[in-house]
Amino acid sequence: MNIDRLLQQRQSVATIPPVDQWQPALSGDINIVIQADGTWLHEGQPFARPDVVRLLSSLLRHDPEGYCLVTPVERWCLQVDDLPFVAVEADFHDDAWWFTTQFEDVVRLDATHPLAFSETPGGEMLPEIAVRYGLSARLHRHVFYQLVDAASMKTLVNGQCEVGVWSAGEWFPLGCVDAEDGAGGGNGAPSEAL
Repeated sequence: MNIDRLLQQRQSVATIPPVDQWQPALSGDINIVIQADGTWLHEGQPFARPDVVRLLSSLLRHDPEGYCLVTPVERWCLQVDDLPFVAVEADFHDDAWWFTTQFEDVVRLDATHPLAFSETPGGEMLPEIAVRYGLSARLHRHVFYQLVDAASMKTLVNGQCEVGVWSAGEWFPLGCVDAEDGAGGGNGAPSEAL
């Protein structure tokens, strides 16, 4: 994979390339690791050039073989410890929550890009949001707390109170609280699932 050539080609293009349309044969494994905190390593060392990491993040997709860097003529598998992206900012406007990743992907929380909980390598259930091409972003802790601060409650048929947020006309649960905890006007402490 010739990084300098790719950088020259990408300097004039600000959009994500159509990696979903490229179907090259698998070239093998490349010694790149994306750590759980979103740090990219090459041969055990952080990349020195942020523009290289930004370029590579735009060539990433999730295939049956795993996470791959894809060009029209090459496809390389790399290691991802948890999820490839981290949602580092959240903003509410136009009746929706919008998340920004460390690479400035902007994603609206909606039916196409839902919020879900998945298990981390450490065994915790933490929130993620779908980004693109089978890739997701783990919500940074402060971003998740921002959602919790803005959350509302609704009572389920079993009497539990579900804590969640509305975005783009959809309800996204964040967790549940006991009915007794939620009776105080919506200020109950979320359960450990939060």
